[in-house]
Amino acid sequence: MATVVLLRHARSTANGSGVLAGRSPGVELDETGRTQAAALVDRLAQVPLAELVCSPLLRCQQTLAPLAQARGLTPVTEDALSEVDYGEWTGRELKTLFSEKLWSVVQQHPSAAVFPAGEGLANVQTRAVAAVRAHDARIAAEHGSHAVWALCSHGDVLKAIIADALGQHLDSFQRIVVNPASVSVVQYTATRPFVLRVNDTGGELASIVPPEPKPEELTDEIPEGDAVPGGATGRSK
Repeated sequence: MATVVLLRHARSTANGSGVLAGRSPGVELDETGRTQAAALVDRLAQVPLAELVCSPLLRCQQTLAPLAQARGLTPVTEDALSEVDYGEWTGRELKTLFSEKLWSVVQQHPSAAVFPAGEGLANVQTRAVAAVRAHDARIAAEHGSHAVWALCSHGDVLKAIIADALGQHLDSFQRIVVNPASVSVVQYTATRPFVLRVNDTGGELASIVPPEPKPEELTDEIPEGDAVPGGATGRSK
C-alpha cells in the first residue's frame, strides 16, 4: 500500500477565537494560516506526491492551494474527510459548552459521543478511515506501492484516523495532538499501518519517502507489513 501525509488545515479565522466553527461556511485561513500554507511547499519539496485529497471546506482547500499549484495537481474533494458535524454545538463558544453533560463524554468516552442534531465521533472515525483506506488502495494501484500522497482535513478527523492507525481505541484519541498545519504520516500495508510522524510542525520530511526496492533486494527483504525485531535501523541512501 502507499504512504499518506496527513495535513491539518493551517490556522483559520476560527482557531483561537473560542468558537466551535465546525462546518460553518466561510471560515478561511487567517494571515498566519496563509503563511503556514505557503511554507508547506518547501517543507514537502523533497516528497514526491502522487495525488492530493481534500476536505470540501474552504480552510482545507486554501491550505492545499499553494502546494497544488507548485505541483501542478488538482486536489480530489472527499466529503468523508469533512469536519465533524457538531450539530447544535456549531458556532457556540467553547466556554458555554464546558457545562454541557456531553462535554465530559467527549473527553472521557468519545466513542459514545453524539452531538445534538449532528453526528457521533464513532461515525466520524468510520467514514474517515474508510475514505483514507479506499484512496490509499486506489493510489497504490494507480501509482505503485511506493507512492506518497497527501490529504488535508480537520483536527478531530485526523486524530480519529491516527488512533485507528495506532491500533488504539477511539476513547483514547484525545491523547493525540494535531496542531494547525501539522504533518502526520501513516504508511499502510496489507497487515498493519505504520505511523511515521505525528503532529510534526517542522524539520525534514524526505525520510518518509519509501525507497524504491533494488532488484537484488527483492528476494531477501523483510516482507511488507512486518516489523523488524529490535527496531528498524533506519534508511540508507
